Amino acid sequence: MSDDPGENGQPDPSDPLDSFDEIIDAETTRDPDLAVIEAGSRTLRTQGGPPEADVPGRPEDPETDAALRAVETELATRWGETKLEPSVTRIAALMDVLGDPQRSYPSIHITGTNGKTSTARMIEALLGAFELRTGRYTSPHVQSITERISLDGAPMSAERFIETYQDVKPYVEMVDAQQEYRLSFFEVLTGMAYAAFADAPVDVAVVEVGMGGSWDATNVIDGDVAVVTPIDLDHTDRLGETPGEIATEKSGIVKQDATVILAQQPVDAAQVMLKKAVDVNATVAREGLEFGVVARQVAVGGQLATLRGLGGEYDEVYLPLHGAHQAHNAAVALAAVEAFFGVGEQRPERLDLDTVRKAFAAVASPGRMEVVRRSPTVVLDAAHNPAGARVTAEAVGEAFQFSRLIGVVGASGDKNVRGLLEAFEPVFAEVVVTQNSSHRAMDADELAGVAVEVFGEDRVQVEPRLPDALEAAITLAEEEGEFSGGGVLVTGSVITVGEARLLLGKG
Repeated sequence: MSDDPGENGQPDPSDPLDSFDEIIDAETTRDPDLAVIEAGSRTLRTQGGPPEADVPGRPEDPETDAALRAVETELATRWGETKLEPSVTRIAALMDVLGDPQRSYPSIHITGTNGKTSTARMIEALLGAFELRTGRYTSPHVQSITERISLDGAPMSAERFIETYQDVKPYVEMVDAQQEYRLSFFEVLTGMAYAAFADAPVDVAVVEVGMGGSWDATNVIDGDVAVVTPIDLDHTDRLGETPGEIATEKSGIVKQDATVILAQQPVDAAQVMLKKAVDVNATVAREGLEFGVVARQVAVGGQLATLRGLGGEYDEVYLPLHGAHQAHNAAVALAAVEAFFGVGEQRPERLDLDTVRKAFAAVASPGRMEVVRRSPTVVLDAAHNPAGARVTAEAVGEAFQFSRLIGVVGASGDKNVRGLLEAFEPVFAEVVVTQNSSHRAMDADELAGVAVEVFGEDRVQVEPRLPDALEAAITLAEEEGEFSGGGVLVTGSVITVGEARLLLGKG
């Protein structure tokens, strides 16, 4: 925490120390010692619990909501995110007619299999805490398409999203007319993000790839820092069948003279990344060698970690997110921001510790081990591949002492569903299989067939409608009685998690 004055020399109301002093000053008629105790109590209450996740709902204004739906309808006529033609030709053409907005700010580019969005949010929080204007582009969204483009740490407003779309639409149509294939849904959104960041303007863009690296639409930027979160098997039909093959595609974001922040990787993936770094004269910082997690312990609402960065050690960092994987994401994010500021290479000292602590304490990652209900506890997690499911299963066991955990699983048909279910089998007492509203969703009966093979028939219940699946899981979790330790984990897909979040009153 900092005691620096805010704008115009006034105290920053978001700073607990400033709030503490204001409360004491207001208690002039009371005993000074009692005033201090009361102020401390109120200040601790304001800091308690995880931050509210910034997931916008539908616009309240009917006209704005109608206009946003019209934009969403137009975007839906384009190729979806799962239909790809591996090329950056179209997005490069769009950038050209827009005047190459992506060249007007530095960027941090993030690839990997799991952890990209959480890491991007942490990087954004750190940069914002050091008073830089940020633009963040992530995918997919949990509930609202406007989540994908954030400015200064907040999702773009519906009004601004609509305005940005209308601004780029004529140029999109111009490129459509010149290309063999129209720009895809993801390519148009990428163009919107880069244009919005230039228009803001931002000091730095934090950009998550959609899929892969080399031919991903985001890869028309030259990231000063390239971040590679853990690589595992996913999208094997498009990216490769081994971590090494997948790393070859993802290494495409590593540009000449950049700095690469490399999370812990399978050996073959690490070898590919290091070779690419040598080829383009990039500097590499590796988790476990140049930076990493020194220690961590479970805390209320998250965890307390000691991180080693490129410039030194950062102790007592509170992270309001569950799981060892989030501590590792935090170490990666910290190293990325240090590299962006030149720490380690140009500056041997660490970043300001209080600022780093304050930034991490404010991080939220919707749909990632997110508690959305109590009695019984309902947790949402967007794990959608075996690697993600394994770390989620481990995190649930560490963060919650459930005596009985019920799973609600709705998965996409193009995923390794068996591997996903096998990862959760040791921690689920029973599983309720369902399906979300996406056309990609695996049929609930088909999913049940796989689940029965993994869990056995007695542990599987089928509820094709998600509302019914949630109700059934909550009922099962409550069977042990009001004061039992039953819980529910909703998982399998970002879409399933987003729809469950709405049904449970979030957003």
